[in-house]
Amino acid sequence: MAQQATRIAPSILSADFSILGEEVRKIDAAGADYIHIDVMDGHFVPNLTFGAPVVKSLRRHTNKVFDVHLMIAPVDPLIEDFVKAGADIITAHVEAGPHLHRTLQAIKAQGVKCGVSLNPHTPIDAIKHVMDLVDLILIMTVNPGFGGQSFIPLFDKIKAARQMIDATGRQIDLQVDGGVNPQTAKQCVEAGADLLVAGTAVFKDGPDKYAENIAALKG
Repeated sequence: MAQQATRIAPSILSADFSILGEEVRKIDAAGADYIHIDVMDGHFVPNLTFGAPVVKSLRRHTNKVFDVHLMIAPVDPLIEDFVKAGADIITAHVEAGPHLHRTLQAIKAQGVKCGVSLNPHTPIDAIKHVMDLVDLILIMTVNPGFGGQSFIPLFDKIKAARQMIDATGRQIDLQVDGGVNPQTAKQCVEAGADLLVAGTAVFKDGPDKYAENIAALKG
């Protein structure tokens, strides 16, 4: 199956939290394809961010896909809360619990798209037995927990994920998150990615530059 056109999912982790609804409206207008929402629990990763009530409050500000990345452990007890809050995609980490297949089934049972994420050290083979369940694969190119980190060049892993996707014959998003800027974005797309998460690279210059920054990431 042909690789899809490059899409951009700005991470609101880099937005101005004091006007988060307004920021979501602005990146929507600037050409964001998805809205990437990084949920961190201070346990699985060393930071705290958004809970389901924040996601719910943002839902009225845009009709764009809410791409909710759960960097939490355990995942299963909170899946339903984030679906009810308005998530369209829920991505869970391979490393977040002992029963990945059960977690992905629980996401699918909620009627939303199901994503799976791998930390930099986790081999791509860790997901080969759940490919029938996933709608999105997220390759982390930084260690999760903070924005603004330097890109880890895991191009071989991105290529391997693309091969796994193509072998299924299904339409599965191949997402990369961490240190994405116009230069690394191009390299990720060449390796097979079609959905890029970017925080700093989108938000760094203020609202007047959001559209320009998103366009630059699409190449």
